[in-house]
Amino acid sequence: MKTIYNSIREEVVKHSKVRNSVLGNVNEWKRSHYIILSEIIKDELSDAEELKGGKKFEIGNTISHVTLQRFFENDYQDKTHSDLRFLKTLDKICIFLGYKDLNDYILSVRHKNPKQHSSDDLSLATQMVYDYCAMAFEFYKQFPSHHTELFKDLVFEDSPFLERASQFSKELCNKDFHLVTKNNRSNYEVFDIHIVTDEPDKKILEAQEFWNLLFKVGETGEEHFVNQLSTQIYFIKKIDNTWKIWDNYNPDAGRLNKKIETVS
Repeated sequence: MKTIYNSIREEVVKHSKVRNSVLGNVNEWKRSHYIILSEIIKDELSDAEELKGGKKFEIGNTISHVTLQRFFENDYQDKTHSDLRFLKTLDKICIFLGYKDLNDYILSVRHKNPKQHSSDDLSLATQMVYDYCAMAFEFYKQFPSHHTELFKDLVFEDSPFLERASQFSKELCNKDFHLVTKNNRSNYEVFDIHIVTDEPDKKILEAQEFWNLLFKVGETGEEHFVNQLSTQIYFIKKIDNTWKIWDNYNPDAGRLNKKIETVS
């Protein structure tokens, strides 16, 4: 399936300001063309409603031609991106395209392509991934209370996934972490779910997930950010005629915990 990056690149090329410029008559863009594109985006972002106020200072309103050239020429098909600068660049490009931010763009793409999630054979497993992410977000909202029982209908109780997630989250709860949700400050998005393995008693699904979370420590008010776009692999099993998540491959698991340990 076409990645979200390719979709964004195609929309930039089709943008009226781009098509009606010298870029619309060039098949292969060079450095000088990305300089022109950078100026076009800068002009549009300077008047964007979404960048009026604090958002402008948070992500800026320009994108360098070097960054644009890298975004257009690199293959992001199988890469994981958790760099905050990369996500801010995607936010600005999506605002240029007329969306509120990357999240808004992803939602729009999903609504335009509802068939990608409509397969009867995969509907149960696919919905399970969506439900798990929604429950994980609810789980974070209850910090520093540690209610792993929220996952009982989605994840096997004796699974390595639940054990690992419980360990990482318990450490954060013990440090009195609270999730900041005011003004949609913390949010997430799931997209590009597809099947890797489809067997009678096992299904493996791959999903792209974007998590943007802000935690504050109770007494000190110290802030810790999770801002990442990553690939997740879910292993879903059928045991005793019940389908649940058994494990998850997440290269960023415990990332926030490790970051805090490094600072300490």
